[in-house]
Amino acid sequence: MSLTLADFDYDLPSHLIAQEPLVERTASRLLVVDGPRLEDRHFADLPQLLRPGDLLVFNDSRVLHARLHGIKDTGGRIEVLIERLVGRHEALAQIRASHAPWPGSRLLLEGVIEVEVMARQDEFFLLRFAGAEDALDLLERHGKLPLPPYIQRPAEDADEARYQTVFARHRGSVAAPTAGLHFDEALLQALRDKGVDFAWLTLHVGAGTFQPVRVDDLSRHRMHRERYEVPEQTVAALAAARARGGRVIAVGSTSLRALEAAAQGGEIMAGAGETDLFILPGHRFRTADALLSNFHLPRSTLLMLVSAFGGLEPLRHAYAHAVAREYRFFSYGDAMLVTRRDEA
Repeated sequence: MSLTLADFDYDLPSHLIAQEPLVERTASRLLVVDGPRLEDRHFADLPQLLRPGDLLVFNDSRVLHARLHGIKDTGGRIEVLIERLVGRHEALAQIRASHAPWPGSRLLLEGVIEVEVMARQDEFFLLRFAGAEDALDLLERHGKLPLPPYIQRPAEDADEARYQTVFARHRGSVAAPTAGLHFDEALLQALRDKGVDFAWLTLHVGAGTFQPVRVDDLSRHRMHRERYEVPEQTVAALAAARARGGRVIAVGSTSLRALEAAAQGGEIMAGAGETDLFILPGHRFRTADALLSNFHLPRSTLLMLVSAFGGLEPLRHAYAHAVAREYRFFSYGDAMLVTRRDEA
């Protein structure tokens, strides 16, 4: 299939970009998409839409305090957004500054963290944190929660809880796996009571998720690598769901991407690794029957993934419907439940 960036564009009025979470996590709307069929529901209706024996697969990654401010050794002010940790004392990061720092220069972040710029790797910088303390612990103590660029306000105390899923466990993401933000403990229990099973994996979302696609020829786009782990228990849970006739529902594009990365050899395999898998229409999905997802940015790789899963034309129709009905978009916005549509 020959596709260009324009195939994944749509017009979005700015007032539909959610700037705040709703008071209740489960109060979001839910657009059910099954090919050309659309149904307007509420996220709290999810137990009515799933069946006993179905399996929900969640991403349990936890968002880091990945945003830091500081100064260069020349005195210039900078803002640092960690992309991902690559060791106990090293990280890849984006740096916003009037003049980019040179390799070998030093930074002082939040007045206390000393960092050396080791190298530049495309738009990222390799940073080394001084001292014996793990960079992860330094970030958690001194950094700030990195709200997405389309949320036009600084992070507040309430975001510490609401920009994390209630099941977040493993620290490593710099953006939330947002489909999971709609679940609270009461809804999770209602799903258990319905007979829906749960499984867990981890994909640490990198800052590259917000990077625009800069080439019109999508075959030339290269994804940023993200670390994931699919446990043995999750592989077993998928097999058990298939055996009993249940559906596998990936909660979020990150969960689906991790599952598909783990199944690139044909069968899904447990293990950990890094993936730069770029999913476009025409991709043969091997792992999930349905996808819970928030609405994604125009021309984004996440919109491309969801369009590959639910069908390009059905997703165009669904997004146009969501705009017309004034659904709330992006991280703190509403959600979709998309049935996989296998197309020749």
